[in-house]
Amino acid sequence: MSGEVAVRRFPSLTVSTPRVHVRPLCADDAEAVSAIFADKQTQRWLPLQRDQGQIDGLAWCTEMAQERRDSGNGDHYGVIRREDDRLVGCLWTKRTDWGGRITEVSYAMAPEARGFGLAAEAVDALAVALILEHGFQRLEVRVAPGNIASRRVAEKAGFTYEGLLRNAGYVHSGRVDLEVWSLVAADLHR
Repeated sequence: MSGEVAVRRFPSLTVSTPRVHVRPLCADDAEAVSAIFADKQTQRWLPLQRDQGQIDGLAWCTEMAQERRDSGNGDHYGVIRREDDRLVGCLWTKRTDWGGRITEVSYAMAPEARGFGLAAEAVDALAVALILEHGFQRLEVRVAPGNIASRRVAEKAGFTYEGLLRNAGYVHSGRVDLEVWSLVAADLHR
């Protein structure tokens, strides 16, 4: 039918920078992923309501990642610190629009890896790969106002603030506005 876009499988990718590797998650990552998502600071900003409980690290790394990849909606990645080969963060893509070549990127870092620029480095590397190697035209990051650390990651990764989506999301404490940050293909050619 004209006007419809076939669902595509999200591209498998691995990217590296001098300090991190970004790769798809696997079952062996489950314990570290569970610890990252169980952290109180991370819990504060995750788009989960209090009564939903904790994220199951094994499910996140395996069947949830596989379902997201196979549906074309996105993927789940681990951020591996190269100096000690430890998984210190998670990135995930979601809400992929294949017609518009748009996807949203989210991230969470282990407490001991925060404040060193690793998240911004990983997000930047993933964004460049998605745009240059896989033809995406726009990447978005959505940040709850007050999440200063997440805002700094978006800024350092080269994203541009676009505006506020009123009452567009939720965190443990309830409904929130969401700041929209974007990186478009043209930004890489400046």
